[in-house]
Amino acid sequence: MKHILRPKLLWLAFMSFIFIASCNEDDTEGLTEPSHRVIFTSEMDFENKVEINGSITFGDASPGVVSREWNFPEGTANVSNSAEQNVKATFKKAGVHNVTLNQVFKNDAYVGTQLKGKELDTTIVVTVLNPVKTEIKANYINPDGTLGAALDISDNAENEVVASRSVQFSYVVDGEPEVFKWNIDGGDPATFDGTDTEVNVKYKRQGTYNLSFAATRQRPFGGDTISFKNLIKVIPSTDPVDLEKVVDKNGAIALVFSREMDETSLNAADFNVTITNNETNIPATVGTVNIDSDEGNIVLINLDGTTIYNNDIINVSYTKGALKTLDGVESESFVDSQLIFNKVNILKESSDYDYSFENSTAANWPYTNWGAPWDAYSLEISTDQAQDGTKSAYIEMDANGGMIIGHKTTSGDNITFSVEAGKTYEIGVWVYVTSLGNNNAAGFDPDLRFFWFPDTDWAVSGNPNFGSDFTVGEWVYSSTFVEFSTTGDKSFQIRGYNQDNPEIISFYMDNLSVSEASLRP
Repeated sequence: MKHILRPKLLWLAFMSFIFIASCNEDDTEGLTEPSHRVIFTSEMDFENKVEINGSITFGDASPGVVSREWNFPEGTANVSNSAEQNVKATFKKAGVHNVTLNQVFKNDAYVGTQLKGKELDTTIVVTVLNPVKTEIKANYINPDGTLGAALDISDNAENEVVASRSVQFSYVVDGEPEVFKWNIDGGDPATFDGTDTEVNVKYKRQGTYNLSFAATRQRPFGGDTISFKNLIKVIPSTDPVDLEKVVDKNGAIALVFSREMDETSLNAADFNVTITNNETNIPATVGTVNIDSDEGNIVLINLDGTTIYNNDIINVSYTKGALKTLDGVESESFVDSQLIFNKVNILKESSDYDYSFENSTAANWPYTNWGAPWDAYSLEISTDQAQDGTKSAYIEMDANGGMIIGHKTTSGDNITFSVEAGKTYEIGVWVYVTSLGNNNAAGFDPDLRFFWFPDTDWAVSGNPNFGSDFTVGEWVYSSTFVEFSTTGDKSFQIRGYNQDNPEIISFYMDNLSVSEASLRP
C-alpha cells in the first residue's frame, strides 16, 4: 500500500506515535513488539525545502521493521546507505523530487490508528531550490501613461529622465525569494518592499541617482542584492508643474509639487490658508514660506501663531505670481486644495486588514446578514479606479437599498485591528462617486458608517455623507473622529445607507485608515 507524506502529515505521524501491544496466549512471554509507521525528516517543519547542495536527514523510527529501503530519483542526490534507519541526502538538482521508503514489518503495521498491512510504501516530497538570483528591468513611462523604451541597466548608464516623469522598474527572480526591497535614490517612492513585480517611480529632483534591489528568503536562507551606481540622471523639464498633494510636515503645511521649486520665486503674499473646525472659522495668517531642506519639491507654509489639528479642515490657495520650478516653469493658480494629514495607519502598519483592497477578493468582504434592505447592493474588487495602488472596491447600492459588509479571512474569521481606550482616533476613507442617484430631500442622505465590534458607538457619524452637492468624478477623503470604550481588537462592519434614494448610488472605496489623532482644544 502506497502513501504520500507531506510535511504536516509527517509531523502528525511523529506526534501520534503510540505503541500498540498485544498479549499472546502465554503471559510469561510479555508484550509483542508493535508494528507502527513513524517517519520524520530534519526539514519537516519547513516543507522539506533545501537549496542545491543542501542536505536533509531522513529517519525511520518505526518499530517492528524487518527491512527498509530508501529510494531517491536518479541523479538528484548523494545518499548514504539506503538500507539504514537514518540516511542523509545532499541534493544536487533543483526541482520537486519524490523520495520513497519501502518498509516490511513483522506484523500488520499501524498508520495512525489504522492497520495498513505488512508492507508500506511512503513518498516524501522534497523541494530543491536554486540559489536566489535577481534581475531587474526598467522602462520609461510615456506622458500618456503607456510603457516606453527600455533603460540601460548598468553602472554609470545615466539614463536621462525628464523631471516629474516616471520609470517602471520590474524584476525577475529565481530561487523563490519571499521578501523584496527596492532602494530608489532620488525617486518617489524612495523605498518599496511590496511583492509587486512592477513599481512605478516618479523622479522630481534633478541629479544623478543610484538604485538597488534585494530579494531574500528565510528558509532555506539565501538572497541576492544588485545595485547600480548613477543609473538615473534627472534633467530639466518644460512640462507643466503639478501640485500633487497638500499634507502636514512638522507642524507646517507642505505643498508637494511634481518637481523641484525655485526658492527665490516664493512670496508669502501669493498664498492663502483657511481653517475651519466644526464650522467655526479659525484665523490663519501665512507667516513664512520656504523650500523643504530635505525635499526640494516641497514648499512649506508656516502660520503665524496658529497650530493645526487633525480635526481642522485646512484649504490652501495660490494666486499666480512668481512661483516657478528650478527649470523655469511657472506654477498655475490653484484654489482650496485641502490638506490631508500624514498619519500612521494602524490598518496598514499593525494589522492584516486589507485597507487598500490590493490583496483580497469580494469574498473577503461579505454581507453580514442584517436583513433587508442591507442586502440590496453589489460589491466587486475593481482595477478601473484606485486612489493608491491598482485596486479599489466598487460598490452599487440599489435604489432604496443598503449595504452591510465585514472583512474576513478565507476561513471566515474577522480581520481585526487593535486600539486603546481613552485615545482619539480618526477613521478615514477615500471615495470616488460615479453617480449620486436622486436623493430624496424629505429623507436622509445616503452615507457610509463604520461600526466596530465589540462595543460599537451606534451614534457614529456618516463617513461620508453623500449629499446632493457631494463631488462626483474625483477622489474625496472623508473622516470621522471616535473614541473606543475598551482596549483590544476590533473589527469593522461597514454600513451603507441608500433607503431614501429612489435611484442607485455608485462609488469606489479605497485606502481605509484608523490613526491616532490630535484634536483642537
